[in-house]
Amino acid sequence: MPNQLEFEKPMLQLKNKIKELEKLAKENNIDLSSEIEVLRTKLENMKKEVYSNLTPWQKVKLARLQERPTTLEYIEKLLSDFIEFHGDRLYGDDSAIVGGIGVLDNIPVTVIGHQKGKGTKDNIKRNFGMPHPEGYRKALRLMKQAEKFNRPIITFIDTPGAYCGLGAEERGQGEAIAVNLIEMSKLKTPIIVVVIGEGGSGGALALGVGDRISMLEHSIYSVISPEGLSSILWKDASLAEKAADIMKLTAQDIYKLGVIDKIIKEPLGGAHKDIDLTTNNIKEYILEELPKLMSLDSETLLEKRYEKIRKIGVWK
Repeated sequence: MPNQLEFEKPMLQLKNKIKELEKLAKENNIDLSSEIEVLRTKLENMKKEVYSNLTPWQKVKLARLQERPTTLEYIEKLLSDFIEFHGDRLYGDDSAIVGGIGVLDNIPVTVIGHQKGKGTKDNIKRNFGMPHPEGYRKALRLMKQAEKFNRPIITFIDTPGAYCGLGAEERGQGEAIAVNLIEMSKLKTPIIVVVIGEGGSGGALALGVGDRISMLEHSIYSVISPEGLSSILWKDASLAEKAADIMKLTAQDIYKLGVIDKIIKEPLGGAHKDIDLTTNNIKEYILEELPKLMSLDSETLLEKRYEKIRKIGVWK
């Protein structure tokens, strides 16, 4: 049973009403088609109204939805001949970050992304999408390999943040993230970043340095979670909704701030409602930008990336 978001309940009630009328018409052999059509039209209009006017907190809820497609689901639909690689060659493998090589429309690419679980057992295995240092070091190993063989890199961001447990800190969590930021800024191969769900703090940034950065329509990107911010500002995590309103964390806010280059359209109701359409929209964006980046020599590519990074946060 999918998670039911609070703001979706009126739509669900109307949908159930339509089903009841359809069942009634069938069982009693009566024509209720005009009444049903009126309700269907009302439902579609309600959906358009609701999903085009979501509050920041509602977007947070939608971005965190368990039914939302994950990195591996997008990889399965985007790439052919995908081979997943494991391990950082230093400590171990981290299931919260997945990566490997595959073919996107006849272009060999390296794809890396955060991976959340689809249920309790899977979430425990994936550590709820919160990577350890070995996850980031695995990602860097694959990026360096991509640079060596001149393969473009695509990263998918979907994490509440890097794991802050004792073991992760002992193994150098901060250092692993910092090294990724430095090395990604210098990689001599194109990098395209797509935020597909949550973009949380340094845990997201460690895969987020790119030549093109995009976000799905209902994804979020922030330096801290709304719960974390409200705990710091007001000593009360229950004020997360209030925090979300002031954080400018939605794709639309981030685009206005000039941090990202593109908002990728989602189907009505969110990416989970039609993963094929969402995947096609992502693919269309990547294939539009990738040839432009691949046509640049490495010196120009790095120069443009440097300029892009330097412009983020500039106040005029």
